[in-house]
Amino acid sequence: MRKEWKNPLKRNHNSPTVVTKSLALRLLLLLCVPSAIALAQVSTGDRRAAEIRHLDLDYTNQLHTYQTREEWQARAECLRNQILVSTGLWPQPAKQPLRVVIFDKVDRGTHTIEKVYFESFPGHYVSGNLYRPKNQTGKVPAVLCPHGHWSYGRLENTPLNSGPLRAASFAQQGYVAFTWDMVGYNDSAAISHRFASGHREGTAREVLWGVNLLGLQLWNSMRAVDFLLTLPEVDAEKIGCTGESGGGTQTFLLAAVDERIKVAAPVNMVSTLMQGGSLCENAPNLRIDTNNVELAALFAPRPLLMVSATGDWTKNTLTVEYPAVRNIYRLFGAEEKLHAVQMNAPHNYNQDSREAVYGWFAHWFKGRAEITPIKERGVSVATLPELLVFFGRSRPANELTEEQLIEARILAAQQQLATLQPATPAALPAFREQLGTALKYSLMAEYPKGNDISVARRESRPNGAEEVELSRQGVNDRLKLQIYRVASAVAPVTILVTPPDNQPPQELLDGLRAAKQTVVTVAVFADFTDKETLARIKFFTTYNRTTAANRIQDVLTTLAYVQQTMLAATANQPRVTLVGLGEAGLWTLLARGLAPRIERTIVDAGQFDTASDEAFLQRLPIPGLRRAGDFVTAVTLAPLAPLVIHNSGERFKAAALADVYRRLGRAEDFRAQTDQLTHKQLLALLTQP
Repeated sequence: MRKEWKNPLKRNHNSPTVVTKSLALRLLLLLCVPSAIALAQVSTGDRRAAEIRHLDLDYTNQLHTYQTREEWQARAECLRNQILVSTGLWPQPAKQPLRVVIFDKVDRGTHTIEKVYFESFPGHYVSGNLYRPKNQTGKVPAVLCPHGHWSYGRLENTPLNSGPLRAASFAQQGYVAFTWDMVGYNDSAAISHRFASGHREGTAREVLWGVNLLGLQLWNSMRAVDFLLTLPEVDAEKIGCTGESGGGTQTFLLAAVDERIKVAAPVNMVSTLMQGGSLCENAPNLRIDTNNVELAALFAPRPLLMVSATGDWTKNTLTVEYPAVRNIYRLFGAEEKLHAVQMNAPHNYNQDSREAVYGWFAHWFKGRAEITPIKERGVSVATLPELLVFFGRSRPANELTEEQLIEARILAAQQQLATLQPATPAALPAFREQLGTALKYSLMAEYPKGNDISVARRESRPNGAEEVELSRQGVNDRLKLQIYRVASAVAPVTILVTPPDNQPPQELLDGLRAAKQTVVTVAVFADFTDKETLARIKFFTTYNRTTAANRIQDVLTTLAYVQQTMLAATANQPRVTLVGLGEAGLWTLLARGLAPRIERTIVDAGQFDTASDEAFLQRLPIPGLRRAGDFVTAVTLAPLAPLVIHNSGERFKAAALADVYRRLGRAEDFRAQTDQLTHKQLLALLTQP
């Protein structure tokens, strides 16, 4: 496992023991962490409770073969949304002026080097070096060069990796090259490489607002493309990206979400064996149900070179990862746009790797017939004073600290949410595209298709109920329903959702049955079973849904089963009422935003404080939930049917939900009260005509 040192400048890839340590730590971790592959063999029980995924799990056996281009394109759209929502970049932040500063040009004979800084967000600066070829006319290609976690970042200059040699060689060959600092490296000193690190433990408010280090770096990369496009000599149709290790992660994520990248070469990073060990590679929700191989394949069918090494986690690229990505390119008839090479070396971006990349880029950007390597010739490295942006220069006066930047990003998200609220029904489609996507990929939940749900077990219970155990295709979860049926095919159906290990009040259950209603109760996801392992996993939320998110999914699965299976053969669909009791009221209200029409919903708000990030962290610690607009978005997305909120107390802002119904012309269908409904009152409400 690659370690993330507290001081990133001490991270040393030059050590010959790095691969040995990686393998040893991986073996140790797998001894104490349940393997997803092994658990797949368990035939009973909810796999979600026992399976904990992590960055060093071997995902080889979980690579999926897509059969048609349409199947992959649908999956690709989902994955791109997942990347953008997980990094807090959906809805996209407003792009402010870059305010580019370029200075201190150095003439290196075949090329020049300049110092650059610009604002990717107001008060946050990207710093780096711009390499430009000399004696070029017309438009030229440009290459972005993100770096990995080397001791000196973009300035690393050793036999294993040289960022300055890479950029200088590109410039010598006729490209504009831009190399910039990871957050917390070299000139990027205002923000540490542990920026917004709360998601390691899942206890920080920025997690709720989609503020994280990977999102900041991905945004910096997108703004770096914007910067290149301000240069008059850059050909906008010939922009490439290549980086190694953590820079490889930056390369394939940028390439996945930014169509302006036309050629890419991620180096020593696309692997089924290790997904990225740094905070800047692990945003919450990023790799739930996916891995780096799928994420890299999002670049298809644009030209992609996969560079690997025998001495790190990309050792199997030629036999595992490359064939998997090739299957995607095959769907586009674009196999010639994918190539893979492997170096007999430890973790690197060494001369052999760089020369392979030069050949690939020249083939696609300069019309070179071959893809064979191009040799580095007579290129030297500039001095540190010539490369360090703020060497002997004052830093910008408006530069934000880490705490200030987090607060600024949260404030910007709040303001954006306010502007996106639909004032009329005509504005709903745009709202659904923006915040509907945000909510879905924050919750990482969906309303299943009917054929995705199967009955794993069915039996009669002594209490007169039929117990049905559901499982979703490809998930191997287990969800138990108790169904109390009545003879009439058109009888109303009431779904009662309760907290785990809680039973619906017997008075309520008996009353509904006496009123000739079919009643469905659901035992939602309880919790993960191995708390000790859970506590040891780095970046848990990058690879696993939270307990609350699993419970929201169970509400949706129950709804889908009732509406698509239980009632599918009914000519006149009976009324379906969804009721969230106790703590389950919050999960039910959020699930309702991703479901089709429900005749009526009644939820206990549990006196939740909707204005408190701390309340969300304690009761609904779901990454990105506040960035997506939480309850207001869920209510706006749902088909506007009667909704009753009770037990709101003084802090659950039911007025915001009432305002949604008012703006959309259905004010009469919303009701809220601060007190909790008694069982008798709830029964009367459920049995009224």
